[in-house]
Amino acid sequence: MARSAKNTSAQPATPPKPAPSNPTKQASSAIRSARPNHGPGPAPRATEKPKDFRGTMRKLLAFAKPYAASIAVVCVFAIISTVFSVVGPLVMGSATTELFTGAVAKVNGTGGIDFEAIGRILLVVFALYAASGICGFAQSWIMAGVTQRITYRLREAIDTKFNRLPLSYFESTTVGDTLSRITNDVDTLGQNLSSAVTQVITTVMTVVGIIAMMLTVNPLMTLVVVLIGPVGGVCVALIVKMSQKHYIRQQNLLGEVNAQVEETFSGHAEVKAFHHEAKSLASFEEQNDRLFEAAWRSQFLSSFMKPIMDVVGNIGYVAVAVVGALLAAQGAITVGHIQAFIQYERNFMQPITSLAQIANVIQQMAAAAERVFELLDAEEETELPHEELVAFPAGGDILFDHVRFGYDPEHPVIKDFTACVKAGQMVAIVGPTGAGKTTMVKLLMRFYEVQGGSISIGGVDIRRIPRDELRAHFGMVLQETWLFSGTVEENIRYGRLDASFDEVVAAAKAAKTNRFITTLPGGYGFSIGEDGGNISQGQRQLLTIARAILANREMLILDEATSSVDTRTEQRIQRAMDNLMEGRTSFVIAHRLSTIRNADLILVMNEGDIVEQGTHDELIAHGGFYAELYNAQFTEDAQ
Repeated sequence: MARSAKNTSAQPATPPKPAPSNPTKQASSAIRSARPNHGPGPAPRATEKPKDFRGTMRKLLAFAKPYAASIAVVCVFAIISTVFSVVGPLVMGSATTELFTGAVAKVNGTGGIDFEAIGRILLVVFALYAASGICGFAQSWIMAGVTQRITYRLREAIDTKFNRLPLSYFESTTVGDTLSRITNDVDTLGQNLSSAVTQVITTVMTVVGIIAMMLTVNPLMTLVVVLIGPVGGVCVALIVKMSQKHYIRQQNLLGEVNAQVEETFSGHAEVKAFHHEAKSLASFEEQNDRLFEAAWRSQFLSSFMKPIMDVVGNIGYVAVAVVGALLAAQGAITVGHIQAFIQYERNFMQPITSLAQIANVIQQMAAAAERVFELLDAEEETELPHEELVAFPAGGDILFDHVRFGYDPEHPVIKDFTACVKAGQMVAIVGPTGAGKTTMVKLLMRFYEVQGGSISIGGVDIRRIPRDELRAHFGMVLQETWLFSGTVEENIRYGRLDASFDEVVAAAKAAKTNRFITTLPGGYGFSIGEDGGNISQGQRQLLTIARAILANREMLILDEATSSVDTRTEQRIQRAMDNLMEGRTSFVIAHRLSTIRNADLILVMNEGDIVEQGTHDELIAHGGFYAELYNAQFTEDAQ
């Protein structure tokens, strides 16, 4: 049924506009492109650091806890791989020493080069590096699987979260930004998580292992390298600090660009109709330029790390060569040890550079994870404890008792709404735009909770009825229709998934839509595009009415259900709807007052209150607000 498909499409009667999030956040639809520098959604964190880096990391670690054993295996393989690779240069230095000693002996005529010993050493080196490579491959393979399982669970958690989010979340958040969190942020998190874990372990172990091996060779030369290394580390830390804010800004602006692209494509007809292509393009280019600037700054600053570390590494190389030559001249160190030490010095600078790069990776990962967990931590629809919940009281009267509600509590939309709807009655809610008609329906469906008073069914406060059970008894047809990508049959069957094909056809005939369906290529198998873009608005509305008829719920909510069909079709559908509403409690929101003349009760709303109520004849005879609305509409129709 359409009730849970896209309830977000129906806008509140007088919804408060979210505060402008940022002067740069422009919408891309035709209307929004005509009003640049404004747009819906939460204010982006343009240039700030993650609000809770440690908290985000704790949440991420908790999310990865089920895979602790696999991550531990990855750590073991990473340590073994690092140990083998660190020992390799020292063993290779032994081959250099053997070759140098044999060459000197040959020159002096006291011996020669022992190629057999050098061959054995090289075999050991080959075995060490081969083992290191195998362990490195194993850790990457395992970590890739862990990362994909984590991202799978994240997407699954997000999908589950959507079913628990209140309607207010979707009405205050752009679709593009939400999609960016699901796709870009989750992908960024997954890609960076895989590299960050293995690189952190490998880098730390490499630094520790290299320092240990250098100390075994010569403490003095080790001291030279260790004193030079932090110089590069300090420089890199400064670069990381400067680039961090740009990475955060880049991630947020990416969400804004996605939101703008999504809105432009979904509203492409309006953009063309109002000839706003140029304004939409200008709005996109401005946002894209801001994204380019943030991405360029972050990448530019990060690119400084390698040349800085190269300079520091070359300084260390010169220092090691000079000190090593002096020590070799004194016989305190061998040529092979100098060669191994130079290689260690090079390898020592590389992990420091890697640590800086990992810091950038972790920044991106933290920024993405924070946005994902902001979605997962968003306030959900609250429910009473299970022991306080009761079953839906079928067939009971509905009582609105001094209901008060406002999207902004300081500015109520519904001020003091009181009405009693008898079971089986057809109730029409009428009034000018912004009177609160649709808002009352949203409160009845518990899309929002009342802020004062109560709504009860059969004497039971609806807050004591589980939302799923409450909504399962209502069928809805909204003014703004929603269809998904699928066949006509699948879209109608959405009202009742276990319905047979014959029941689908019967519902379509009752909604007076069978005729146009049979003219489509493939009939009921015709594939509807996203949001029904390949059929007319009137046809979309007919399909949603057929969906409601198929659902066959005991209570109905019709919000301008026939607003997009022609008068003749409306009359035919109205007869079918009259049959459908017979014996059911029905709420009909209508602007065409001629369609609700037979209502059992008409509630006339204005500025959030009921100003009149009664039957059509009673209200006309009273000559009040309803009579004015009816006569004005009748006069307009006559003209």
